[in-house]
Amino acid sequence: MSEQPTPRRPRMGGLGRGLSSLLGEPDGEGTTARGSTPPTGVRQLPVTALSPLPGQPRRFFDESALDELAESISARGVIQPIVVRPHGKGYQIVAGERRWRAAQRARLHEVPVVVRDFTDAETMEIALVENIQRRDLTAIEEAEGYRRLIDEFGHTQEALANLVAKSRSHVTNLLRLLELPKPIQDMVGDQRLSMGHARALINVTGAESIAEKVVAKGLSVRDVERLARQTREPDAKRSRAPREAASPADGSIDADLRALERQLGDVLGLKVQIAHGEKGGTITIGYSTLGQLDMVCQRLSGERI
Repeated sequence: MSEQPTPRRPRMGGLGRGLSSLLGEPDGEGTTARGSTPPTGVRQLPVTALSPLPGQPRRFFDESALDELAESISARGVIQPIVVRPHGKGYQIVAGERRWRAAQRARLHEVPVVVRDFTDAETMEIALVENIQRRDLTAIEEAEGYRRLIDEFGHTQEALANLVAKSRSHVTNLLRLLELPKPIQDMVGDQRLSMGHARALINVTGAESIAEKVVAKGLSVRDVERLARQTREPDAKRSRAPREAASPADGSIDADLRALERQLGDVLGLKVQIAHGEKGGTITIGYSTLGQLDMVCQRLSGERI
């Protein structure tokens, strides 16, 4: 008897848009997710025929990571095709600029591509979603991508949350980072500050000096929150004082748990709640759409997003 192949675990049907939906990959009926014609197959194009997308969400490319990818490409080639669209006499990269850059370092003359005819809004959506799903964007880059989709293409925060399978509060919190002074945004952009640090500095007097202390002394997010509280208006301090002084010992633990909830929430883009007791506790991850549930399942199972 011949050995039967092990079946793959089926994906949860109908969950999220994801890149496959945005790219219009075929469904079981032979049509695309957008209901248009099937996608063009993979072809080889000269590296020089491709150009990067101006204003794409990702601005920072780690040089050492590019070198590592170039070494892999030299040995195995470009495994995943680059998605492009016709542009002038050549093609504009929609998704895969990092692979294109590494292919040049590997001295490849041609790369595999999939050519699709996307609108400007679709191109920006795909560039943003691809980078977010790969977790390649800094918080500021992600926020700027959301802002551009809102300002230039009329997306609502609710629509963006559904697009990237995150909570609406996550999108709102990221957009608020753009209210920070430019020097602090730059610190987040080059990863000297985390999103948690930056969130604690919104609307804080002397935020730049606190940010400099964070970088110089390696302060935690909770340290930043404590410094931020000391600079807020007296009325705001008084309104919080009774709650903070209620139980010093328990309050310290609660503050650590709340900080951990925010940190995990920033990573997942969803609301996280932690309940801790003497015999252990629970972590609750809230979701509002099946797309968000699908994203959590993929991360927990280690599947590629």
